[in-house]
Amino acid sequence: MLILLCVQFVSRELTDRKKDCVGAIDGTHISASVPASDQIPYRGKHTVTTQNVMAACSFNMRFTYVLSGWEGTANDSRVFLECVNNPAMGFPKPPEGKYYVVDSGYTNMPGFLSPYRGERYHLNSFRGHGQRPKKIEEWFNFRHSSLRNVIERCFGVLKARFPILKQMPPYSVRTQKYIPTACCTVHNWIRMHDDNDDLFREYSQENMVIRQCQRARGSSSQNPVEIDVTRGQLRRMSNVRDRIAEQIWTSINRS
Repeated sequence: MLILLCVQFVSRELTDRKKDCVGAIDGTHISASVPASDQIPYRGKHTVTTQNVMAACSFNMRFTYVLSGWEGTANDSRVFLECVNNPAMGFPKPPEGKYYVVDSGYTNMPGFLSPYRGERYHLNSFRGHGQRPKKIEEWFNFRHSSLRNVIERCFGVLKARFPILKQMPPYSVRTQKYIPTACCTVHNWIRMHDDNDDLFREYSQENMVIRQCQRARGSSSQNPVEIDVTRGQLRRMSNVRDRIAEQIWTSINRS
């Protein structure tokens, strides 16, 4: 039986500096110490046992929502579906006309802006001579990846600061589900009260590429989440994405 923990952190500054975007969402895998008889559900895509943690963050690198306790086999999209469909999860849905940036494992729908599939996306794919974006969809994906990169950097700070997330002691499963949330809480406190923290300074570069092993591997290649939205809603959000892409393309051509 899944043990779920849903915590919404209240920030003093919920208004982000990014127009219409309230934050970024992604999942990451945290070490789980599980008895041998119960390990299969926790293995997922990894050779070690993990729990899948979904989080949202703002652009000041504070976590605004954390859901922990899912077994490592749980697909990021499945965890996300539980958050947005179950009111008991307390997920902070964006206001009308606003959105989170999410990767291509999620559906491009009202409140959640995903990149164009089938095009280059991750920042490291645009690094190197001759690798700059070449067409409108690639420019959108590059800018989208640069914006969503904040959640990857938050996970990078979190795991660098708290080694327990990489090698979980054999606490009870019930106790282990609280540890990622406790670490996120301390993360927020440090962000609010220590402007000179070394780790936050290290991970403050917006285009910093986080090593793939620090993330929930394979999350961007998962099948889109199945969620109850109409074709009209999907079409409207597709139009929003196209409009933003056109604005980026126009700006690039002018410069």
